[in-house]
Amino acid sequence: MPTSHPQWALLEAIDSPDDLRKLPQSQLSTLAQQLRSFLLESVANTGGHLSAGLGTVELTIALHYIFNTPDDRLIWDVGHQTYPHKILTGRREQMKSLRQKGGLAGFPKRDESEYDAFGTGHSSTSISAALGMSIAAHQTGSNRKTIAVIGDGALSGGMAFEALNHAGDSDADLLVILNDNDMSISPNVGGLSNHLTRVLSGSLYSTVREGSKKVLENIPGMLEIARRTEEHVKGMVAPGTLFEELGFNYYGPVDGHDLDALIPVLRNLSGHKGPCFLHVVTRKGKGYFPAEDDPGKFHGVSSFDTSTGESSNKSPADITFTQVFSDWLCDMAEEDERLVGITPAMREGSGLVEFSEKYPDRYFDVGIAEQHAVTLAAGMACDGLKPVVAIYSTFLQRAYDQLVHDVALQNLPVLFAIDRAGIVGADGPTHTGAYDISFLRCIPNMVIMTPADEIEARAMLTTGFIHDGPVAVRYPRGSGAGKIPAKTLNAIGFGKAQICREGKKIALLVFGTLLETAHKVAKELDATLVNMRFVKPLDEDSISHIAKNHELIVTLEENAIAGGAGSAVSEYLDTQSISIHRLHLGFPDKYVEQGTQQEMLADWGLDADGIRQSILEQVNQQLPI
Repeated sequence: MPTSHPQWALLEAIDSPDDLRKLPQSQLSTLAQQLRSFLLESVANTGGHLSAGLGTVELTIALHYIFNTPDDRLIWDVGHQTYPHKILTGRREQMKSLRQKGGLAGFPKRDESEYDAFGTGHSSTSISAALGMSIAAHQTGSNRKTIAVIGDGALSGGMAFEALNHAGDSDADLLVILNDNDMSISPNVGGLSNHLTRVLSGSLYSTVREGSKKVLENIPGMLEIARRTEEHVKGMVAPGTLFEELGFNYYGPVDGHDLDALIPVLRNLSGHKGPCFLHVVTRKGKGYFPAEDDPGKFHGVSSFDTSTGESSNKSPADITFTQVFSDWLCDMAEEDERLVGITPAMREGSGLVEFSEKYPDRYFDVGIAEQHAVTLAAGMACDGLKPVVAIYSTFLQRAYDQLVHDVALQNLPVLFAIDRAGIVGADGPTHTGAYDISFLRCIPNMVIMTPADEIEARAMLTTGFIHDGPVAVRYPRGSGAGKIPAKTLNAIGFGKAQICREGKKIALLVFGTLLETAHKVAKELDATLVNMRFVKPLDEDSISHIAKNHELIVTLEENAIAGGAGSAVSEYLDTQSISIHRLHLGFPDKYVEQGTQQEMLADWGLDADGIRQSILEQVNQQLPI
């Protein structure tokens, strides 16, 4: 992608929001066209999140034009919508490194730029963070403004409403902007609505409103009558009753692609005190027809041809673990009518599209509400259903209390199909599934399984489904060994490991998809290789037998070493007073950064070379070979 082009002449003169604020307002529409064009070409080359960013071009320009960022705090929810923000805040030329090892993060990141006021990746956090910053500004005597931009479904998360409830009951100078991109621009988002929003946000209306309060508050009952009358009038043109009831001054809806409407409203609101709520309506994929037509398809993309919208990656795709789960779910649903599928707004990512179409009455997408998803499953299980919760490892973290208290404590038969366990690649540390083994195995009643390949994944899902208690089956992003499972619903032996190779002195105990890599190392070192399959319950008999016949046990897992499967092995050996040299390989006490899965495995010594080197170093220190 060229770094200089006449097509982007105005954009290339913007190296910071200070440059943007020097432009006359009449040039901003041209800048928006160039920014959208640059964003499209950039993501087409690198891959990344596209639809949401195309929809926030004008809003991003208007926010940086009116507010004095980075001194004024601009907090974006989720982060999918922030590519235009990155481009306008001095990172335009770095966009070619987006989501690559050592490159720009795909989400806001505090140590990447002073303009990224708060790091995000999970949804529904912006209002809480912004309220905290607004309170901090008040406590420290600062006059800076705080703006939270929430959208992309994030308002469906309960945490957002917890923050709204608190903020509305405070005197915080906070502007919450709802980027409503889940609907097309409706008729009331036009000239009349934009005009009314400008009036309602202007100084004259605010002066009259506050002055009337002071007069009416001394007349019994009149202030409440006036408040209800105001709400009724505003409710005829704006759907803001809920937010007004929460304590916000509501404005909107306003067309988020009309800079001449956005800028005066934001200018008015920049001088307001107290909590304000601005409803902005945008369109995902704006300006690129394929993304407008199918925003879900262009939510997250690999590199693609802008003329067709088709992926430029021509390599044939192997069957993924997500597809294995999708096939199994439909097959098991046909077999057992008690099965219900639950997802927290991850229908496509977690592989529930086919299930949702075949069994719509048994499919439940609860929105970005992981806590609710888990307790909903618990309630279903109480009354005879067999819930399957399809969830990413990183998102399961958000429902930990519900997992412990509502499911495991009551020993309810809920199956957790945990996708994106281990390294996720370009999404980086916010999405890496590095902790689920550690936080799950300490919970009583939990069963944890780690399939080595696609065939085992299907069998383990069946095993977990028929088990009368909570079960987690964790599997990674993408493909594994490329094994295509038969369409059977066979289970595996509960709690039993599998000896894959007999060797001498060294035993490799593998939990998950590192088995194929470990097989190469085991052959070179003439080591025993064990597919452990279960983290909990551990196959203790196999571990005891192996410990008695070997001199070094090496555990392998795509999880944090702290509290992980290797730790479970050591804990068992210690309880049995079995003394043997041990080496635990996994993720150290650091966050796994972005990069391809292969790059990150190599960085953490979990490729064949790294595993071999770690073992040989251990051997040289402790064992003669």
